[in-house]
Amino acid sequence: MKAVIQRVKSASVTVDGKLVSEISKGYLVLVGIMEDDGYEEMELMARKISSLRVFEDESGKMNLDIHDVSGEILAVSQFTLCADVKKGNRPSFSKSMAPKEAEKLYKDFCEKLREYGVKTVKEGIFGADMKVALINDGPVTILFDSDIWKKKQ
Repeated sequence: MKAVIQRVKSASVTVDGKLVSEISKGYLVLVGIMEDDGYEEMELMARKISSLRVFEDESGKMNLDIHDVSGEILAVSQFTLCADVKKGNRPSFSKSMAPKEAEKLYKDFCEKLREYGVKTVKEGIFGADMKVALINDGPVTILFDSDIWKKKQ
């Protein structure tokens, strides 16, 4: 499972010219689900993101998490994070999870963020052609890949 977490002042998703979701201060989380991902990867990713400390405290240090700042999350499914670009110039998406299974894991991920105490978790529309807008704060952008926790130390 892969996720790009962007600390934002605001973010929104529009589909067919209609506003679907928007948040103010918080994270825009782009989520890519690989064919071999499961509950364990999803739960770990939600736990790590919900406790990520990248908001500044009174000293200007990144010490605060999403709960500390009453932040919101906008989670957007993005299978293109699963792209394999090793060969040629056209990305392969063969390692991404099949849509039906990926949608369930994406929905479970959003629910798990809520279970970890994130009060506002909004979503894009799975599989839709979405227009995503954001004002990146910092900019602060963090890349999570569940594979890093699978590798032997």
